[in-house]
Amino acid sequence: MLYSKVTPEQKRATLRELLMPGTARQFPGAFNPLSARLIGEKGFDGVYISGAVLANDLGLPDIGLTTLTEVALRAGQIARMTDLPSIVDADTGFGEPMNVARTIQELENAGLAGCHIEDQFNPKRCGHLDGKNVVDLDTMVKRIAAAADARRDPNFLIMARTDVRAVDGLDVAINRAKALVDAGADSIFPEALKDVAEFEAVCNAVDVPVLANMTEFGKSELFTRRQLAEAGVAMVIYPVTLLRSAMGAAERVLDAIAEDGTQETQVNRMLTRARLYELVDYEAYNRFDTGIFNFQVPDLDIDSNNSNL
Repeated sequence: MLYSKVTPEQKRATLRELLMPGTARQFPGAFNPLSARLIGEKGFDGVYISGAVLANDLGLPDIGLTTLTEVALRAGQIARMTDLPSIVDADTGFGEPMNVARTIQELENAGLAGCHIEDQFNPKRCGHLDGKNVVDLDTMVKRIAAAADARRDPNFLIMARTDVRAVDGLDVAINRAKALVDAGADSIFPEALKDVAEFEAVCNAVDVPVLANMTEFGKSELFTRRQLAEAGVAMVIYPVTLLRSAMGAAERVLDAIAEDGTQETQVNRMLTRARLYELVDYEAYNRFDTGIFNFQVPDLDIDSNNSNL
């Protein structure tokens, strides 16, 4: 009921235990708090909160238009609804090193288990688009050093994302990853790698956990968890998968309403009312105060009458 009973500190400690090379822990991307609860119910290892998803949810493109306040607020709303550790995309840290330091502390306050900070310029762009620009190594080292110095909980995960592979090649990306680990990064996120061999090369080059981004329509093939685990990857994210799925379903229903004048043909593909009530835990609220919540929660029989829809 209400929020997770697992403290942010416990979630951060759990995250540290989870991220071991070769485990390929799966972190689907939540697009709202309820989807984070669903991710936990399905038995996944953690929750990822994509900067692209947060921007798109506001009707904005992923080009650095969101603010620290917006990201920390929404990420905190998502993180508090799940017992799983949640990692958020902090883009470039929202400014210079002092801004990066503030970003870390705001995200700690919001209950996140970790974040990643990238080496693009502002305005940034999606990591799987062409035409990216990256800052020089010294600038990125300062970002990561500021982040590591600012955290108060030593278990808060500082992940360094580098987009330099698409600009200067794999060797430069590996050298940059090593330098960022030396600067204080607890984990490395090499964006837009070409194949499994490149993931393996990065994993072999650094002694910290490596993340693989399995986003649809991107530069990387959608490798399986087993393939990535064998390459040494510690964590796999699916950042926009649920948002794309949800919006695809919403578009199909709207098309049906426009064409047929009713949503009737789509009802059997919807989450039932009973299932939605289960996800938001109506029954627990009912038990807590029957003077306020005194209704009968419907069962989960999706073949029953429309009262369950």
